[in-house]
Amino acid sequence: MNHYKTRYDLSKDKIIMIMAGLMVGLLVAALDNSIISTAMPKVINNLQGMEYYVWPFTSYMLSSTIAIILFGKLSDIYGRKLIIIFGIILFVITSILCGLSNNIFELILFRGLQGIGGGILLSLPFILVGEIFSPKERGKYMGILASVFGISSVLGPILGGVITDAVGWRWIFFVNVPVGIAAVSILMYSLPNFKLDGVKKVIDYSGIITFTLALTGLFLALTLARDLNSYPMSEIVGLLIFSAVMFVLFIWAEKRAIEPILPLKLFNNSIFTISSLENFLASALIFAGIIYVPLFAQNILGMSATNAGFLMIPMLISLTIASNIAGQIISRTGKYKKLAIAEFVITGIGIALLATLDVNSSPYALLAYSTILGLGSGMMYTVFTISVQNSFSLREIGIVTASMQFFRNVGSTVAIPVFGYIVNATLASSAVVNLGQKEALAISIQNVFLVSIALAFAGLVIAFFLKEASLNHESSAQEIQDNAVDEAK
Repeated sequence: MNHYKTRYDLSKDKIIMIMAGLMVGLLVAALDNSIISTAMPKVINNLQGMEYYVWPFTSYMLSSTIAIILFGKLSDIYGRKLIIIFGIILFVITSILCGLSNNIFELILFRGLQGIGGGILLSLPFILVGEIFSPKERGKYMGILASVFGISSVLGPILGGVITDAVGWRWIFFVNVPVGIAAVSILMYSLPNFKLDGVKKVIDYSGIITFTLALTGLFLALTLARDLNSYPMSEIVGLLIFSAVMFVLFIWAEKRAIEPILPLKLFNNSIFTISSLENFLASALIFAGIIYVPLFAQNILGMSATNAGFLMIPMLISLTIASNIAGQIISRTGKYKKLAIAEFVITGIGIALLATLDVNSSPYALLAYSTILGLGSGMMYTVFTISVQNSFSLREIGIVTASMQFFRNVGSTVAIPVFGYIVNATLASSAVVNLGQKEALAISIQNVFLVSIALAFAGLVIAFFLKEASLNHESSAQEIQDNAVDEAK
C-alpha cells in the first residue's frame, strides 16, 4: 500500500478520507454565498428590510475575513483538527439559526456568527494540505481543493434557486446540517491532530481587538460607499480614518506581541509579500468577471437570468480545470514562477477582450472571453499558496496559508465597491448623457474592464519579481515527523 512521509505514515486510503472530509467542509463554506445570493430577493420579501439587502453579505464577509487570520494562528496553538471540527460545528449551528431568523436583524447577526465558521473552513483545509504533504506533492492536492471553488460557483446559484422554489429559502441554510455532519464524521475518524512544538499558548488580545476594529471600519466604509446618495461622505471618511488608526495600533501591538496573530516579520520575505499582492489583484480580477459578465449578458444582450447563469458555467469550469492543471504541473516540475506569469498574461488577455464588447457583441464572444478569464484566474488558488508554503517552516505554515486566503478576501471586498463606483460615475458623466440606457451601461462596464487591464498588467510586472525555490525537497514532511504532536488519531 502506498504511504507518505507524514507524522503517521498515512496510507493512501487514509489520505483519500482526509481529502474527502476537507473537500466536503470547504464545499459547505464555498457554496454559502453563491447559494444565498440567489435566494436573497425572497429572503428580503419575507423578512422585509430592503434597505439592509447587502448587510447579511457584509457581516458574513467581515467575520470570515477576521476568522481566517485569527483561527489560522489559533490552530498553531490548539491543533488543526480541533479548530476545523469547531469551525464545522459552529457553521452548522449558526446555519440553523440563520434558517430560523424572524427578521432581517437576526439574519445579519447570525450570518456574522456563521462567517466565523466559514472563515475557518476557507483556510484550514489549505493549511492541512500544506502540513500533511511534502512541497512537491502539495501541488496536485492543492489543485483538487481549489477546484471546490469552481464547483461551488456553478452549483451554488442553481441549488439556491431550486431549494428556494421547492421548499423555501430557509432550507438553503438547513441543507448545511447533514453535509456538515458528514464532514465532521469523516475528519473525526481520519484526521490526526497535528500540533507544533514551541508555540506558546499566549493569546494576542491586543492584536485581535485592533485587527477586528480596523477591518470593521474598512468594511463598513466600503459598504456605505456603495450608496453615496444615502450616506454622507463625512461618515465614510470618518470610518476610513478610524480604520487607519486601528491599523496603526494593530502594527504597534503586533511588534510587542509574544505570539502575534499576523507576525510582521512575514513581510520581510519577498515571496510572502509578492504572493499577498498577487492574491489581492487576482481576486479583484476574477470578481470583475463574476459580477459584470452576468450583468452585461442580461442588461445589454437581453439574456434571461437563467441563460446568463448558464453562460457563467464555462468560465467557472475553466477556473477549476486551470487550478488542477497548475497543481499537476507544479507537482511534476517543482516550479511555479512561470505559472504565476502565465496567470496574469492569460487573465489580462481575457480582461482586454471583455473590454472590447459592446451592444452589438455576440453572446458567444462573451462566453469565450470570460472562459479565458477563468483559465487565468484558476491558477491563483494553487500557485501563490504553494509559493508561500514552500518559503516558510512548518512552524509558520498555518499563518502564511491563512494570509493568502485573507488577501483574496480583501481583494474582492475592496474591488466590488470600487468597480461599482466606476459604473455609477460613468453613468452620471456627460460622456454618456446622450446615449441610450444599454449603450451607457455598456460603456460603464467597459470602463471596469479597462481599469482591470491595469490591475492585470500590475500583477504581471510583480510576477517577474517572484522568487522561485525548488520543491524537490522533503523538508516539510520531515518537519512534521520531527515536530508534530498527536493528541488523537
